[in-house]
Amino acid sequence: MKRIDIHTHIIPEHLPQWAEKFGYSGFISLNHHTSCKARMMIDNKFFREIESNCWDPAVRASDCDASQIEVQVLSTIPVLFSYWAKPQDGYDVCRFLNDHIAETVRKYPHRFVGLGTLPMQDPDLACKELERCVNDLGLAGIEIGSHINQWNLNEKVLFPVYQKAEEEGACIFVHPWDMMGTDRMPNYWLPWLVGMPAETSLAICSMIFGGVFGAFPDLRVAFAHGGGSFGGTYARIRHGFEARPDLVAVDHNVHPDHYLGKFWVDSLVLDQHMLDQLIKLFGHEKIALGTDYPFPLGETTPGKLIEESSHPEAIKDWLRYKSAEAWLGIG
Repeated sequence: MKRIDIHTHIIPEHLPQWAEKFGYSGFISLNHHTSCKARMMIDNKFFREIESNCWDPAVRASDCDASQIEVQVLSTIPVLFSYWAKPQDGYDVCRFLNDHIAETVRKYPHRFVGLGTLPMQDPDLACKELERCVNDLGLAGIEIGSHINQWNLNEKVLFPVYQKAEEEGACIFVHPWDMMGTDRMPNYWLPWLVGMPAETSLAICSMIFGGVFGAFPDLRVAFAHGGGSFGGTYARIRHGFEARPDLVAVDHNVHPDHYLGKFWVDSLVLDQHMLDQLIKLFGHEKIALGTDYPFPLGETTPGKLIEESSHPEAIKDWLRYKSAEAWLGIG
């Protein structure tokens, strides 16, 4: 049974001491404090503990065999985007991460597909690295954040990156990061539980109402976590466009219904009813298996939600791999 997981994260086993190299703080470093485990640190502050499945491709491949995942799409951990860094320094970080992903794919060409990361704070450098990712490194596309510092994804300054991705045939995976309202959500892991879904809906709405999908109709974009809160609040979004076009349709006067089925989301919603709702909203051809491997908010048993659904096998095949192949531009 063929399955492609479009939402997995990877990090090099060893990272440069970027803070020392660039002369300022804020970068991730790894503290390998015990066998097969490491602490991700932001300067001297603990961020997250990870295990060897986050960096060791052999461990990942073994996990794929156990869970019957044929192919994983690899992307960097969003905290490594480094959009806040000086552009040239962010460019150097991206090149290092992209070289690592490309090398992993070269070693396991039938198991992994790679996505690059870009210094989006400088669109010219981002376009330059996107071209290298596709043409020199052989990556299928790029991963970007749900916003770029103070820019939402509708900002015209980002349009050259979208144009370059469309020209190069590169897919785009949008992942939430640097969640809005984090300073008001210090408890209960709320930035991940509340902020992440909101961030993804923000990204989708920005690209719809900002005219990104209208300007670049051949752009292949997928959003993490089932599109976040977008699917659950779409009736309100649609009604807002219809009731107050003077506020909503100021940049792009096309009904949002037009763009349903024009972009992809992953299947990571952890609830059968919600998966059914996404299929109804977007169509099964635009939903691809995604697990957030190897992190705890992901699907513990990859593809379980799809396999336990009542949908016919023909639809399940789209969810398992056909949608992913269409988004990646393969198959």
